[in-house]
Amino acid sequence: MQTFISIIIALIIFSVLVLIHEFGHFIVAKKCGVVVNEFSIGMGPRILSHMAKSGTRYSLKILPLGGSCAMLGEDEDNVEEGSFNSKPLWARMAIVFAGPFFNFILAFLLALIVIGFNGADISYVTQVDENSAAYAAGLRAGDRITNYDGTSVSVGREIYLEDYVDPLDGDEMSLTFVRDGEKHTIKYKPEADKKYRVGMSYSTGQMPAEISSVTKGSAMESAGVQIGDTVVAINGTEISSGDELAQYIEENPFGSEEVYITLDRKGKEINVTVKPEETVIYSPGFYYNLGREKQSAAGTIKYSFVEVRYEIVTVLKSLKMLVTGQVSANEVSGPVGIVDVIGDTYSETKSAGFAVTLFTMMNLAIMLSANLGVMNLLPIPALDGGRLFLYIVELIIRRPIPKDKEGMIHFIGFILLMALMIFLIFNDVRKIIGL
Repeated sequence: MQTFISIIIALIIFSVLVLIHEFGHFIVAKKCGVVVNEFSIGMGPRILSHMAKSGTRYSLKILPLGGSCAMLGEDEDNVEEGSFNSKPLWARMAIVFAGPFFNFILAFLLALIVIGFNGADISYVTQVDENSAAYAAGLRAGDRITNYDGTSVSVGREIYLEDYVDPLDGDEMSLTFVRDGEKHTIKYKPEADKKYRVGMSYSTGQMPAEISSVTKGSAMESAGVQIGDTVVAINGTEISSGDELAQYIEENPFGSEEVYITLDRKGKEINVTVKPEETVIYSPGFYYNLGREKQSAAGTIKYSFVEVRYEIVTVLKSLKMLVTGQVSANEVSGPVGIVDVIGDTYSETKSAGFAVTLFTMMNLAIMLSANLGVMNLLPIPALDGGRLFLYIVELIIRRPIPKDKEGMIHFIGFILLMALMIFLIFNDVRKIIGL
């Protein structure tokens, strides 16, 4: 039953994201005078369809995994009145860009709702170690950080993202913060913290202690621990939540001795033995806010834009980490993996009540909508970004690219995307069944 509900929720989210994306293409195409032959949600045979007086067929298809806005002469040398290719270059670029842009609009509108009800995690300092270089440099609790070591920040999660993507080293760092309306900038060296670590981070709170990241080359990675595994016992002590795991580690810090950890992986119990490694971790010397606080109407609008920016930057930095090898391809999820994440999230939040579950799902939708927008703008053939890239080439060379060559480029891109999709689905299934 839970799996069925998870699939339904995932299909609803995917359908809304696709509907908004295709509606972006559709509405701008209409405004530019392009004839839209069919506007459809899903792929494959039609389940339902309606032919409007405008000549556009609206369709619902059997596979809810995509959609389309089929325009007259879109992939042909057709320049008859009302065809896509009869329109000037700026209009074609606007139509193509509209799909991803509408995904960003959707993410912003959802963020308005989430932040309007729950608030934003403003990036202010909650505590400063009085013995730290940060304190000596003048940082105090209550200061609102606006720039963290060269990166502009507005919410606490942006600081967390920077620490994850580009961890501090022994070099001097800089902070810009606001206190009583005045901006201050300080520079200091982060604190070196030498401890035994196993190489993992996990979710805190009253939810199960789910592994959220595994450090590359760490003892946990060597033991085969995967993101999504849940710690249920450590050295024989049962663990029921992230807070319990944090408390256990605080009371029993890792040393040079082996640690015995019991994990739950999709209902399957797995026991691993890891040997902590002495590691130097650099700390900024202060703690920052990650809790949400209610905002004014103006603040809600401001931090909704910040939320969309955060999601876009997260996608771009994740892609950079993938390209540079900081994360492996095995950590990338496709549609099956996303459904699985939605299912796990639903099962973990439903006991907290409808409102918590709803807002959690909306947060997922914000992330996925921004993700879809960014991915579609990548200059990859067969994607919107690939089309925009070819239009930019057309703008530079001042003549259209022959449709047969453009079609071949997009066909090759489509084949590569299908191959990637097959890999992602296989990888998702492999991770789900624990291979």
